[in-house]
Amino acid sequence: MNLLQRIREFIHWESSPKPAYNLLPELYSQLKPFRLPLILTVLTMLIGTIGYVIIDNFSLMDAIYQTGITFTTVGFGEISPISQAGRIFTITLIIAGFAVFSIALGILVAELNRGIIIVILKERRMLYKIARLKKHFVVCYHNEYTIEVTKQLRENHIPFVVIDPRPEIHAWAIENKYPVYLQAEPHAELSMLKSHLSSAKGLITLSSSIADNIAIIASVRLFEKEHYLPHPYYVISSADSMSDVEKLKKLGADTVVSPTKLTAQRVSAMAARPDMENLLEEFLYKSDNPLDMEEIEVPKYSWAVLKKLKETHIREITNTSIIGITKKDGKFVAMPKGDVLVTSECKLLVIGTRNSINITRGLLKRREKPKELKFV
Repeated sequence: MNLLQRIREFIHWESSPKPAYNLLPELYSQLKPFRLPLILTVLTMLIGTIGYVIIDNFSLMDAIYQTGITFTTVGFGEISPISQAGRIFTITLIIAGFAVFSIALGILVAELNRGIIIVILKERRMLYKIARLKKHFVVCYHNEYTIEVTKQLRENHIPFVVIDPRPEIHAWAIENKYPVYLQAEPHAELSMLKSHLSSAKGLITLSSSIADNIAIIASVRLFEKEHYLPHPYYVISSADSMSDVEKLKKLGADTVVSPTKLTAQRVSAMAARPDMENLLEEFLYKSDNPLDMEEIEVPKYSWAVLKKLKETHIREITNTSIIGITKKDGKFVAMPKGDVLVTSECKLLVIGTRNSINITRGLLKRREKPKELKFV
């Protein structure tokens, strides 16, 4: 095994990921009705082989072969002369084979009509698709918000899994092009295992029921503690009233969206500054826009800590612009000047291309002063 492991590491062999929950026990339990025809088949083959050996002195292989072609009624005939008693035994074996075949066919049709085996096989194939996902979002409950959210996730190439307990989810998934989905209760631990939540980036619950959102958020935070995950999930939820917004944040939601408040803010912004609103619409929500904006946290160990912003030369090195700094105490500094200090665990609001933002994040994670500073 050690040699095999070394060979795999040398050729960078990676085995396909497996789901966190195994459906094989459920599949095996549905195959229990097939035990009877299987047992009858083995017994018939055993009795037939012994019968031909005793009655007509067949060799063992000839007896097995004669029993097989007789039991399956393929009609190949006798491989050796058979006595009168052997022929009566052969007729009995043919009738037994037909009976076993009829029983097996009846059980197969009954199980296919129930449809449970097919459902399990489809779900198992879906779980293997989900197991390949990393840094995905688990989206709970199908509704009009889910449709729009998944469209944006798909356009931005962010993987996601949709979970809904209603049987209509299969038709909805086809209609709205959900690549992977599950019919399950989102707040159940089994659903979290099936959705491969341990590898997910976060969870989105936009149910119209505040009770559903509360149950899911509480279950996710409990799942984190029980499985000792290194990074907490980013949980996004929705609420109609501001009191519900506060409740969900206290329970553990990172972001709570209020459709009523968002609508009021957008309408007032469009009324007051329609040109600026159109600009933000183009900048923030257009998927083919080359520019992006992101908040990057400065680690404690970063070389940039306690240096002035102009001394970091981030703009010259990465071709990005810092348009805001959020201090550790939550204070936000808009359009910071070059004399502003970069403090530990502050967050830099950076604007630039996706590639340049990624370079900036990697630059700030370095412990030692980057060599690029020598050339600026």
